[in-house]
Amino acid sequence: MVFSSETFLFLFLPLFLGLYYLTPFRYRSVLILAGSWTFYAWWRIDFLALLILTTLWTYAFGRLIAANLGTRRATWACGIGTAGCLAVLGVFKYLNFFLDSFASLLGTDTAGLGIHWRLILPIGVSFYVFQSISYLVDVYRRDASATGNFFDFAAFISLFPQLVAGPILRFKDLEDQFRARTHTADKFADGMARFTIGLGKKVLIADSLAPIADLAFTTPDPTAPLAWLGAVAYMLQLYFDFSGYSDMAIGLGLMMGFRFMENFQTPYISGSITEFWRRWHISLSVWLRDYLYIPLGGNRISGGRTYVNLMTVMLLGGLWHGANWTFVLWGAWHGGWLALERATGMASAPKTAARIARTLLIVLIGWVAFRATHVGLAMDFYAGMLGANGWALPIDIALQISRESLAVLLLAVMLASFEPVLTDWFGQRYHAVTPEGRVEATGTLLPALATTLIFALAVMRLAEQSFSPFLYFQF
Repeated sequence: MVFSSETFLFLFLPLFLGLYYLTPFRYRSVLILAGSWTFYAWWRIDFLALLILTTLWTYAFGRLIAANLGTRRATWACGIGTAGCLAVLGVFKYLNFFLDSFASLLGTDTAGLGIHWRLILPIGVSFYVFQSISYLVDVYRRDASATGNFFDFAAFISLFPQLVAGPILRFKDLEDQFRARTHTADKFADGMARFTIGLGKKVLIADSLAPIADLAFTTPDPTAPLAWLGAVAYMLQLYFDFSGYSDMAIGLGLMMGFRFMENFQTPYISGSITEFWRRWHISLSVWLRDYLYIPLGGNRISGGRTYVNLMTVMLLGGLWHGANWTFVLWGAWHGGWLALERATGMASAPKTAARIARTLLIVLIGWVAFRATHVGLAMDFYAGMLGANGWALPIDIALQISRESLAVLLLAVMLASFEPVLTDWFGQRYHAVTPEGRVEATGTLLPALATTLIFALAVMRLAEQSFSPFLYFQF
């Protein structure tokens, strides 16, 4: 089940919210847990067992750590608990990759090694495992308390609005909200508006750009026009798809009284790669900083070691996205630029149009490797972008690109460019600050009409298109 489906929009969500608001607060974590497990089992019920076992494992080791804080037993408990969570990723996400790589070194494939099975990647496993690890480490560091309420903790790990594609949450940021949170008409309306905007991003923009990107990346030896067009289309498709999911997750959280952290802040207006990573997939950047970069020493040690730390974090961040050498290449590309910007001071240079354009080009080049199914395809695509396959767009390829997709591409460029202005305008039209400093809904009809129109168009589009999962489900 995905957010952008009739089943979710017109069956699961209304039924869940109806039950949620009829349920007394002290039982709502139980309802959230039941709803989240149902939501996850809709995909595959067998992998629900993995989610439940991971939850039980993390809860038990969190309690064990808390009971032994300040002793070596707590250190061992944190290490074993974290290792168990990482083992889930190691087996289900990377075992196929390691076997394929080992077979390739021997000049054969896995079938040649006598292996005739493939593990299926459970959706959302990267997200709920990272949330589990952060909980164990936070309890060990005394940054969070080990909750004694299993249903609150299990609901946190399984929280369906962000279960399969983030934002990556930390229990210490939601612990108080599980104990007490407000439910108001204004917050619910904000959540509906945010959810609808995300739905529009996904269905009306990202899904309309997908045919151009798919055509470019599946055409052998693409010419320069097709390669550049496909790269730009994918760059925008990925952003509107993933930020759309995050908007929908944050909106659903608001409908349930939760406030999640923002996951995107207009990343395509960044003046450097360093700034880009403060604006793109913010929850992952924060996680990598707090649980990997800083423990490695961060920038508190020698300059050379700082650059190594940056490269290490981005390489592992690339692998977190997927078990493929293309993601390693993508991580190395970004890690190299982060190190270069720190070494030269480029990260703190004043933002100019030229610096934004340069950053966009760097990001665009990286997205090619991110999208390619293997390194060879990425290299062929880069060659096409450089004109190695010609500078003309073949007529048979041109005929496959619809005017609708090109129009949406132009619209996406404009929205990504002027998103800060549009966001500020929408917020100012929808909210007002009272003399006491409270933010209240103004009741202005224009934002309500805009979101209603977006929802209607998205539903009509859903009715005519086939199943289209979010891109980050594969990570």
